[in-house]
Amino acid sequence: MRKGKIPIERIDNTASRQVTFTKRRKGLFKKAKELSILCDVEVGVIVFSTSDKLYEFASSRVKVLIHM
Repeated sequence: MRKGKIPIERIDNTASRQVTFTKRRKGLFKKAKELSILCDVEVGVIVFSTSDKLYEFASSRVKVLIHM
């Protein structure tokens, strides 16, 4: 059985939105790491939550740029 496509629109329920944000952020960072390793490229991802909390992923050389 296939999963159906969900519409890409704002999630109204705050708790559901936070859970979705956490899961998708982790997935995004995992994909960024895989891209960095598989293609031997430098990757940097910066995400700000609605509460202005900073989340970041950076491959080796990009870390220097982020922390400047």
